[in-house]
Amino acid sequence: MDNNEPGNLEDLFAHNRTWAARMERDRPGFFTSLVKQQTPRYMWIGCSDSRVPANQITGLEPGEVFVHRNVANIVVHSDLNALSAIQFAVERLKVQHIMVVGHYGCAGVKAALEGARIGLADNWIRHIQDVRDRHRVLLNSLPEELRADALCELNVTEQVVNVAVSTVMEDAWSRGQSASIHGWAFGVHDGLLQDLGMTINGIKPIDSLYKAAVQRIRYKWSKRAEEPQSDADPAQAEA
Repeated sequence: MDNNEPGNLEDLFAHNRTWAARMERDRPGFFTSLVKQQTPRYMWIGCSDSRVPANQITGLEPGEVFVHRNVANIVVHSDLNALSAIQFAVERLKVQHIMVVGHYGCAGVKAALEGARIGLADNWIRHIQDVRDRHRVLLNSLPEELRADALCELNVTEQVVNVAVSTVMEDAWSRGQSASIHGWAFGVHDGLLQDLGMTINGIKPIDSLYKAAVQRIRYKWSKRAEEPQSDADPAQAEA
C-alpha cells in the first residue's frame, strides 16, 4: 500500500506522535499526571458526532469528565452499555453531575424526524421517533426548518427522564447519594452550550419538571417561529 495515499492510517500515528511531543513540551509531566487523574465530578452522555467533544467544549482536563456517547445521545433501559457506564460513574467514580447533551443539527434527530430508513440503526432511532410522535402537535405547529432543533431539545429532555428513572439513579438517591442530571444542548454553529432547564436531583417530582421543560421548549420555538426568517441558523435562538 502506498504510504502517501490520502487518508492512510499512518497519518494518524504521525499526528499522534506530533501531538504527544507538543503536549510534553508545552506541559512537562502532562502524561505522568494523567496516569493518576481519574477522579471526575462529571459524566457526559452525548452524541457520537466528533464535532461535539466533551473536554474541549467544557474546558475540562482529561480525567475530569467521564464520557458515554452514542447516536443521538439516547438512554434506554434495554441498553446495558449506557446503564453500565452510568452505574460505574455513579457508584465507582462518585460523579456529582450527569449531563445529557444533544446538539443542534444532529443527523440522528434529523433521520428520526424525516422517517429515513437506514437499516439496523432504524431500531435505535425509533426511540427518537417515539419522542417525535409524543410531541407531534408541538412539532407540526413549527415551520419545517425549526423542527429538528426543537426535537433535539425534546429528545434531551426525554433522555434526562430516562436516566432519572433508571434503577441506578433510584438506588443512588435512596441511599442519600448526591447526584444531579442536567439536560443541555450544544450549538455546533457557535460552540455554545444551552441549559434547557431540565435538572433532576431526586428531590422534586419528575413529572412537573418534565412538563415545565417541555413548556419552555414550546414557548422558545413558537417565539422563534414568529420572528422574521433570515439566513441565520435557527438554533441561534436564545433559551
